Parts: sequence; C-alpha cells; structure tokens
Amino acid sequence: MPIYEYEVASEGGCKACGGRFELRRSADRPELNACPVCKKPVRRVISLPNTPRIAKPLSVSDAKKAGFTVFEKKEKGVYERQ
Repeated sequence: MPIYEYEVASEGGCKACGGRFELRRSADRPELNACPVCKKPVRRVISLPNTPRIAKPLSVSDAKKAGFTVFEKKEKGVYERQ
C-alpha cells in the first residue's frame, strides 16, 4: 500500500496535521480532498523516492554471481567476454 503525502492548500492547519501529513491508502481509493481532522482542503505532494544513501559499487565478481554477462573493452568498438 503506497504512502501519500498531503499538505493543506490554505495557510496553517490544525495541531494534529501541522499543515502537512502522510497517509497510507490503497491505490484504488479516490484522492483525498480534505484533511481528515481539520477538514481544510489539501493537495497531494510528490515526495522524493527512498534510496539508499551509500551504495556499494558492483564488482565484476558480484555481477557474474548475479547472472550478468561482463564484457571488457579491448579497443575502440571491440569488446571481449570476461
């Protein structure tokens, strides 16, 4: 079930929502038009995706273990399978 972020369209908001809140709703439900607590109109906000902060570089051996074919560049336009 996705998590949607909403913010109050007008200034302010109630103490419960603080003007911005997250809500877990199924994708087939209609978009929320008002804050469930203060009933002020809201709009959905597009949030940043959740990605790992530190990504380990993929080594050749890790790629081979994962089932990828690894090629090495020999000269311009020529690659050889490792």
